[in-house]
Amino acid sequence: MARGIRLGRYRLGGGAPLFLIAGPCVIENPRHPGQVAQRLKDITGPLGIPLIFKASYDKANRSSLGSYRGPGIDQGLEILAGVKARHGLPILTDVHEPGQVEKAAQVADVLQIPAFLCRQTDLVQECARSGRVVNVKKGQFMAPWDMKGVMEKAARTGNHNLLVTERGFSFGYNDLVVDMRSFPALRSLGYPVVFDVTHSVQRPGGLGDRSGGESHYVDTLAPAGVAAGVDGLFMEVHENPARALSDGPNSYPLGRLKALLSRLLRIHAAATA
Repeated sequence: MARGIRLGRYRLGGGAPLFLIAGPCVIENPRHPGQVAQRLKDITGPLGIPLIFKASYDKANRSSLGSYRGPGIDQGLEILAGVKARHGLPILTDVHEPGQVEKAAQVADVLQIPAFLCRQTDLVQECARSGRVVNVKKGQFMAPWDMKGVMEKAARTGNHNLLVTERGFSFGYNDLVVDMRSFPALRSLGYPVVFDVTHSVQRPGGLGDRSGGESHYVDTLAPAGVAAGVDGLFMEVHENPARALSDGPNSYPLGRLKALLSRLLRIHAAATA
């Protein structure tokens, strides 16, 4: 079993309860993150699921120059700080450059390395040096065992509060697949394993000027990942995915989340019995 880590009052991995990282892909306006955070608390609280709220102040890896990226780091972090203060939730956000780390770490409890950037040594090590928990997404172009070197880069700084996330592997053009063998392979690296199930149903560039997705497959893949032994799930959620400003086609509807999580908890209990 991989070691567990601490995040405030939460223990993640190492036999701890299944946890959830969830929120909208990007900060759409000043009010929306708080609205989603409250709904997520209302869902996860009664279920006893530790919740980490996620949203990005900037989505730098967009398919098109005209795609919405977010409010930017200064306004975005101010909004996330408000969510943290009001709702008492730990915050996760992406960082894309080493120069963003110090400012982001003042607000975020978890700094996330986007999958496309997981081999950027300076970024990985700067995030780890911040002392925050670091979630490293496995690149769509990497085998799970190739993440050993990435995680060693982070751990070499002395920070072992690390998570490693599976988000699918590129399969031909405009498609991703999830190999369930990836989860035990990632677990062997010694850190809690997260399954980014909503990005795994994305179809990168599948709509020409933006990515598509098949969010209905979340209902199939999430139970499979939990049964395979992941420690946590990462989900982009939205009250109306069709109107989301980023990653709507792969986002999971908030109205269906409670039923899915209830099912996943039963699977997790059986898998860990």
